[in-house]
Amino acid sequence: MLSERNPRIEIEYCTGCRWMLRASWVAQELLSTFEGQLGEVALQPSAVPGTFQVRYGSELIWCRKRDQGFAEIKEIKRRVRDKLDPQIDLGHLDR
Repeated sequence: MLSERNPRIEIEYCTGCRWMLRASWVAQELLSTFEGQLGEVALQPSAVPGTFQVRYGSELIWCRKRDQGFAEIKEIKRRVRDKLDPQIDLGHLDR
């Protein structure tokens, strides 16, 4: 079981839209940025058309439909950082 200290990120993506590559890229970016701080980044295929969602534990932090489009990676990183530890400096992304 993952602790709050090592949270699970889940990226759910539409297989029909062929968004697996985008989901994989977001996962890679999060794992690189928060190396050693995340317990897991999981890719979850969805049969629901148009789905692209990022969850931090059970909390939805980005939804393509709700948030009207795809986020820039810096916004997803900021939202993960704010949940993980608001004191983490994201370097040039925070400037």
